[in-house]
Amino acid sequence: MKKFMLDLIIKENVQLSNQYALLILTSSDKLPEMLPGQFAEVRVDGSSEVFLRRAISINYVDYSKNELWLLIQVVGEGTKRLAALKSAESVNLLLPLGNSFSIPSNKDSKVLLIGGGVGVAPLLFLGDFLKSKGIEVNFLLGARSKADLLQMSEFERFGTVYTTTEDGSHGEKGYVTQHSLLRESKFDHIYTCGPTPMMKAVAAYAHKTNTNCEVSLENTMACGFGVCLCCVTDTVDGHLCVCTEGPVFNITKLKWQI
Repeated sequence: MKKFMLDLIIKENVQLSNQYALLILTSSDKLPEMLPGQFAEVRVDGSSEVFLRRAISINYVDYSKNELWLLIQVVGEGTKRLAALKSAESVNLLLPLGNSFSIPSNKDSKVLLIGGGVGVAPLLFLGDFLKSKGIEVNFLLGARSKADLLQMSEFERFGTVYTTTEDGSHGEKGYVTQHSLLRESKFDHIYTCGPTPMMKAVAAYAHKTNTNCEVSLENTMACGFGVCLCCVTDTVDGHLCVCTEGPVFNITKLKWQI
């Protein structure tokens, strides 16, 4: 898929909390084709401390409004500056990068999308994409507390939403892999993104139940083109760059179950 370097305009910066911001970007030109699971490398301007771009999952694309959504979690100077961008400001992106989630050929497939924290970001676009193909979508979203559950109303547009929180303030108390849904239902496909321990636990469940499962890794990706090698991960096919061979991997390609 062709890659682009674009200067997009901030249409709106929605402050979801003091830790999360949703950047809604647009352009006078038509946005290029993007697929669920792909990401953008975003340049951070105006800082003498930040030299590298930040890899941000594509949260959602609304082609009817020519909008690209990026969900930003503030974790350092770079993301702090991105989360503080104001309407009408410009931001430079390289996109779309990486591979994408696979889409079941059978419309009757039972699918479950499991996200934790800011890892829910690529699952919104995936949920919309699956629904547009006539596939029924189920989301299982986990967070520390109700306040940390992101974009709930958006997820509800595309499927049935189940939640867990560590403090029990919303949904079932505990971790996503402890939700009763996983004991009571059988799925054909599971897609997941979030903290590595969570994804490994989901992968272990999928392996045990013989469920096809894809994970979106969140390794540090400084360049996005497989040059810097900082995102390399060990797979059954050797050491691969997550930014070019991923970020989406089928769990059969990872050594998590070996």
